[in-house]
Amino acid sequence: MMNVGTPDEPTVRSVKKYLKQFLLDPDVIDIPAPLRHLLVRGIILNTRPKKVAPLYQKIWMEEGSPLRVYSDRVASSLGESLNGTKVEFAMRYGNPSIRYGLEALKQQGVEELLLLPMFPHYAQATTESSLKEAHKQLKEMNWSPKILEIHHFETDSEYITPLVNSIKPHINQETHLLFSYHGLPVSHVKRIDQSKSHCQKVEDCCSISCDANQLCYAHHCMKTTLEVVKSLNLEPDQWSLSFQSRLGPVKWLEPSTVDKVAQLVGSGVKKLAIVAPAFLVDGLETLEELEIGIRANFMELGGEELTVIKCLNDEQEWIDGLMKIIENRFQHSISSTNLSASSTT
Repeated sequence: MMNVGTPDEPTVRSVKKYLKQFLLDPDVIDIPAPLRHLLVRGIILNTRPKKVAPLYQKIWMEEGSPLRVYSDRVASSLGESLNGTKVEFAMRYGNPSIRYGLEALKQQGVEELLLLPMFPHYAQATTESSLKEAHKQLKEMNWSPKILEIHHFETDSEYITPLVNSIKPHINQETHLLFSYHGLPVSHVKRIDQSKSHCQKVEDCCSISCDANQLCYAHHCMKTTLEVVKSLNLEPDQWSLSFQSRLGPVKWLEPSTVDKVAQLVGSGVKKLAIVAPAFLVDGLETLEELEIGIRANFMELGGEELTVIKCLNDEQEWIDGLMKIIENRFQHSISSTNLSASSTT
């Protein structure tokens, strides 16, 4: 299991170390290396850690960073549910590292390895970067287990059903539901479109499934949203979609969550529920950015009631769903192997 990462401590020094590793990854900030280093080392690392460390301090749990705590709980629950299957979780940036997790599995005699980026929606900065790092470390370790991968599961019922059930208790006819996804630079989604004729060029491009956007993050977010909307029988005026957590001067996916909340209050929305489907476990983006920051904005603008719906975390229905997603991947692998053997025969 691989997630993005978190500082080891809620301190400026620890946050700076984490952000340095995170933001210098070319899969995250995809500009020429000299400019990336100038931006990150010369500007961001001299200013942002001082702003972010206090935010982590607000949400830090007794056991540590929420992202790490909840990830640990998911891994433990998953290991128990999978009847002895060895499960390790790792962070793409920070600790425990992907190398640490792989070494632990190797020492346990693992011969078949499933790489599971904990992101329902595919993106270069998350899924692809995590898988690349895992393969890099495997090569350095000179370890060659049989490898399976799960790339995305944005419409799998095993993910959608627990998500829908987590939302249901918090909405009624008076509630507007906002789907707030992690932001992404527009350049990342445009790069996926090899045709160069669909992304950001066709009206409602994210709502249309085609070869050009099979691995498009924004399209995956829209697919998840529409599946949930359908399951909840919501009318068009009962829900909205936005993107949060922007960083840097580049153009990002729109609308931003901050702007969307302001627009909703301006249009008369008094009761708002926010769900963040891109995050499988709670962390800074949900516990601080939404629960504290966006809540304050909503109330200041005249909103009356805001509910930030918790991530799936280690809820048993989601653990069961994740277990099924994993089992389906193994079964698909077995079927493909048998089919290949049969064809060869």
